Amino acid sequence: MPQTSSDQSERRAAILELLSHGPVETQQSLVRELTARGLKVTQSSVSRDLRDLGAIKTAGGYEMPRVDHDAEQELKAVAPLVRSTSPAGAHLLVIKTATGAAQRVALALDRSGWPEIVGNIGGDDTVFVATTSASGQRLLASKIERARAS
Repeated sequence: MPQTSSDQSERRAAILELLSHGPVETQQSLVRELTARGLKVTQSSVSRDLRDLGAIKTAGGYEMPRVDHDAEQELKAVAPLVRSTSPAGAHLLVIKTATGAAQRVALALDRSGWPEIVGNIGGDDTVFVATTSASGQRLLASKIERARAS
């Protein structure tokens, strides 16, 4: 039987409340917590809810992106998660990260406001960053390396 939008709203509110206490390790953990609260859920509904709520998967689990942030501090926080940077063509930088950390690194880059970044895609352990130019690519790699060194 399809769930109502009221069920969905209640489920999403509960997910936000759970994530407000810190990262939740797995989707299955969320399913257990929500079921314990009397909500009818499946892993696929939780997966959709996490996506629609804008939750991100980090090394610690699923969490909501911070609203009040300082881009420079955020970049320093994710710098230890970066394993390497490699140019790929003139306008693409490939960033290898710790397993599960790519989305967090991609989000930090999005929030940086650096003008050489056109956009990025974060997977599990790899971020592809499109840059405005070859010099923008080199500048971005340099900024990332400086953040890693500090």
